[in-house]
Amino acid sequence: MTRSMKTYIEFARPFTLIAPMLGVVSGALTAWGSRHSSRAGVFTWDELALVMIAALAAALLNAASNGVNQIYDLEIDRINKPNRPLVTGAISRGAALVFTYSLYVVSVVMTWWVVPFPVASWGERSWLAWSYHECIWFYLIAAIMTLIYSVPALGRTKRMTFGANLTISIPRGWLLKVAGWSVLASVWHIEPWYIGFIFFLFLIGAASTKDFSDMEGDLRGQCNTLPNRYGVKRAAWMIAPCFVLPWLLIPMGVWLKVDGQPILSGDPLFLLGLGFSLFVWGSYTVYLILRDPDALSRVENHPSWKHMYLMMFWAQIGFAAAYLV
Repeated sequence: MTRSMKTYIEFARPFTLIAPMLGVVSGALTAWGSRHSSRAGVFTWDELALVMIAALAAALLNAASNGVNQIYDLEIDRINKPNRPLVTGAISRGAALVFTYSLYVVSVVMTWWVVPFPVASWGERSWLAWSYHECIWFYLIAAIMTLIYSVPALGRTKRMTFGANLTISIPRGWLLKVAGWSVLASVWHIEPWYIGFIFFLFLIGAASTKDFSDMEGDLRGQCNTLPNRYGVKRAAWMIAPCFVLPWLLIPMGVWLKVDGQPILSGDPLFLLGLGFSLFVWGSYTVYLILRDPDALSRVENHPSWKHMYLMMFWAQIGFAAAYLV
């Protein structure tokens, strides 16, 4: 049983679950510290419970996405990732399907109880009007988009050069931040969408760093990724701006105003520092990419892939901190 559990954990790819959990927690804390928060001045156990439910649901949804991707990428993974459980036979395809789709259902259903408005009791919270349940819709849309990315019957946008990047960056970048925000505040403001748009612009290019080392398998699997379509050097130049330019929207959000107030309501000095640090970090990552673009396809985990994850972590933590100071 212990060996089987370890195999399923490996199948879920636990390291990749950190980013969505952190994104939801960051989004929720950003909402709590914003001008749109309905907080009473203290962070209660009820609010903590909502954040933890949403964060766990995000991890399970990402695990489901990882699972469905491995199921339909089996032939590709025989070349690119030969040690994965499905390839080695440690998990059967049928068991993987049951495990994956169970995670999809559980992750979305969990968010039904995530409602940011004060109510008398948990029981009453569970049966509020549909219009109050903003969070569940973002998880449902994200789940559908991850299925569209992988499942041939639904389009399998992974085969499409730009469709693949869109169906990665929308749920994991844009919607992730808005979903996190919806845990503790209403999303009917420009602020959460503006923040999510920054992460969307970052991921629409940065997510392609994984495609360079997977070129051989993706080519055989008829996945027309950026490096396969445009070549390594040209694709490297195409994704480079996404490591740098999105972070300029942070100082812009401090300066630009809507209805007489800045778009971003966090601490302005902290936000300016966050934007500057990410701009410098992104510039360094671009240098690593462009000084030897061919290395992207030779090294399985190129440094730019690691920096992409670490930049994402710092951006999530930085936004939460900027709204809590």
